[in-house]
Amino acid sequence: MSNGTGVLYIVATPIGNLGDISPRAVEVLRGVDVILAEDTRHSARLLNHLGVKTRTAALHDHNERGIVTQIVSRLGAGESMALISDAGTPLISDPGYHLVRAARVVGVKVVPIPGASALLVALSVSGLPTARFVFEGFLPPASGARRRAFERLRHEERTLVFYEAPHRIEDCLSDAVEVFGAQREAVLARELTKTYETILAGTLADLLDTLRSDKNQCKGEFVFLIKGSTGEDSKWITAHATLVHLLEELPVKRAVAVAAKITGEKKNRLYQAALLLRQSE
Repeated sequence: MSNGTGVLYIVATPIGNLGDISPRAVEVLRGVDVILAEDTRHSARLLNHLGVKTRTAALHDHNERGIVTQIVSRLGAGESMALISDAGTPLISDPGYHLVRAARVVGVKVVPIPGASALLVALSVSGLPTARFVFEGFLPPASGARRRAFERLRHEERTLVFYEAPHRIEDCLSDAVEVFGAQREAVLARELTKTYETILAGTLADLLDTLRSDKNQCKGEFVFLIKGSTGEDSKWITAHATLVHLLEELPVKRAVAVAAKITGEKKNRLYQAALLLRQSE
């Protein structure tokens, strides 16, 4: 495929269903000199399915910086390579940034081969506004840092999109309820394009209840979407924050009554939020 000038192809691969690979992507993977894969053993399943015999080499978070110079040198000498991640579009919460940047700096041609991306797949079926959105990738694993990340975004008007791991998804939702309020609309897209694909939509409280009542819904890889803030959301965020502080000193019924008086929010809504907060303690 190289004609004296090396090319770096950024090749999107399926996020689950192997039938989602494009003919162009298969042609590129068969024609390059080397395929750079995040995990060569994981990618072997896809490549074997496609009948691709091209040699592979590992490029991941732990070795990327150390091998970029060598790879760019080989590209400059005429080799053509394809970069793939374990699933989806490379560089979207996956390795490759340092390689692409270095290749472009020295004039190596970088060519995108588009395909699946979990964040766009989830957004397209979410039922949330799609004209403007913010992708935040993976949230911090610790609850305190995760809440601070949410705090920075709670007044954001665009749809929020996150990735989350199965062992953290319930705690993540609990933190989201505390920061955004129980009634903010949200969507959990689980195992997209795979056998157990599930799209759950509702309020943050609804989704948290679902996960707590059915632990099977905590399995798999998640795209987590939250509707952007509106004027009504801002009022609820204020009421919810007031309730959180009052619950630190008062019983549930008294905290709800005081919060309702201060903020003008309905007691029933505050009471349901208080119960969720107590359950998460």
